[in-house]
Amino acid sequence: MMKTISVKRTASKGVVMGKAYVVKRPDLSADRSMINDSAVAAEVARYEAAVEAAKADLAELAETNAIFGAHLELVQDPTLCDGVIDKIKGELKNAELSLEETVDMFAAIFESMDDEYMRERGADMKDVGKRLMCKLKGVEDNALSAIHEKVIVVAKDLAPSDTAVMNLEYVLGFITQEGGVTSHVSIMARNLNLPALVGVEGILDEVNTGDMIAMDAKVGTIILNPDEAAVAEYTEKMEIFAKRERELAEIALLPAETIDGKTVELFANVGSIEDIKNALPHHIEGIGLFRTEFLYMENDHFPTEEEQFEVYKEAAELLEGKEVIIRTLDIGGDKSLTYFDFGVEENPFLGYRAIRICLDREDVFKTQLRALLRASAYGNIRIMYPMVISVEELDRCNALLTECKEELRAEGKAFNEEIVVGMMIETPSSCVLADEFAKRVGFFSIGTNDLTQYTLVVDRGNKKISNMYNSFHPSVLRNIKRAIDCGHAAGIKVGMCGEFASDPKALKVLLGFGLDEFSMSAGAVSEVKAELRSTTYAAAKELADKVAQCAYVKEIEDLLN
Repeated sequence: MMKTISVKRTASKGVVMGKAYVVKRPDLSADRSMINDSAVAAEVARYEAAVEAAKADLAELAETNAIFGAHLELVQDPTLCDGVIDKIKGELKNAELSLEETVDMFAAIFESMDDEYMRERGADMKDVGKRLMCKLKGVEDNALSAIHEKVIVVAKDLAPSDTAVMNLEYVLGFITQEGGVTSHVSIMARNLNLPALVGVEGILDEVNTGDMIAMDAKVGTIILNPDEAAVAEYTEKMEIFAKRERELAEIALLPAETIDGKTVELFANVGSIEDIKNALPHHIEGIGLFRTEFLYMENDHFPTEEEQFEVYKEAAELLEGKEVIIRTLDIGGDKSLTYFDFGVEENPFLGYRAIRICLDREDVFKTQLRALLRASAYGNIRIMYPMVISVEELDRCNALLTECKEELRAEGKAFNEEIVVGMMIETPSSCVLADEFAKRVGFFSIGTNDLTQYTLVVDRGNKKISNMYNSFHPSVLRNIKRAIDCGHAAGIKVGMCGEFASDPKALKVLLGFGLDEFSMSAGAVSEVKAELRSTTYAAAKELADKVAQCAYVKEIEDLLN
């Protein structure tokens, strides 16, 4: 019998029909029983043997897929290993339970973070935990390697390593019962240009392997066992979608300019070298935000100058002269380090974080600045400071940068003497002082996620008030406009690296305000370019002028709709 399911969370757009392949997983839940002192050594030995077995598998897999290289580092990370062994020895929990609790703890830390890339590290941690648990239990998880025909994969959730073991030429799309638009399967689907719907409650109770599925991931509709009329409707939808994709592929090669000749730059936000490699085929014009936190969070120590230099150098070389804006360490708030004590804070988002830590730990900050300067000799690197709220902070940052330049000159190490330095605009104070900041930096980049949160004093993670978090609020838009106006008055470029930069409703307003550079998920670039090329700057400016006069959110929404 045909059944239609409506879904709120679209992870990746697309229309597709095909057979369902329901992923069956082995039971990896831990036995809750405790052990006695005499069993401690045996449990530790079991865990260490599981680590060695997992390492052997991952070392072999890492030769063909970079995902497994990252997992190999995680599986032998002393923080994870020590955490498990400490639970076995100190709490007398069996190896499985100790592993489960330790992995859950670290994954929860990552998943609670505001940053999309950092949340993704939680998926990696769970994936490694699953592999170790399989070794401990002596079971195999090979459900996805059995796919040998065109199917829509239906699963509770999908992990990073699942991407590597399934034959993607047979995968038409994804439906998962868990996960959100920033989960691994969502990011993977967008990168692969496959339709995906996530967080579909109860889908595993509704569908069996072999059932026919028609799905429209643009509007969020699943039809189970479609009848003839539905098949005909979705066949037409697929043709329309395929035609649009061909058009976007052609548009991707064209300049990002309006009908009346106004040009802007379309950049990508990334969090790793792998992200850059995935972004380049989308015809980006540069990197508007390279997050450096992964270098610190996937380590058991503050990364050395040499470790950082190699990564920044590779990033610069991959871009072949295009801009790479690298944000200095933005840790704290919802991003922690296992090897650094932040202290207990009542409100960490307003506390010891980002540039405040860097100016407090000048040794850590200068190590990063030296690495960035040295890498600038290999490409068009720009340095960006986060969370600056005062001219005094900016002056101190630049003074430390000057010290690093002097040291490198004395050591005879090359760097770009004219390296451009900019800052994030993400707090109300940075908007108020934008005219002063603009005299002292080479560019602004607006971080709309934090700017919205701080301007409205709304914790978007708080469900009771999350509906108040709205980047279309007049105060947020006026702050954005002020930053752009002050930047242009001083003759500097103003970009945006927050999620707002790829919001279709926001595009004309931001264009009308005069935003120079839009930085976003690489997969969104073609759609944004298509929108730009179908409008005029004159119309966008007229709309933006009207929006800037609005006092109510509803007024703005009515104008944009």
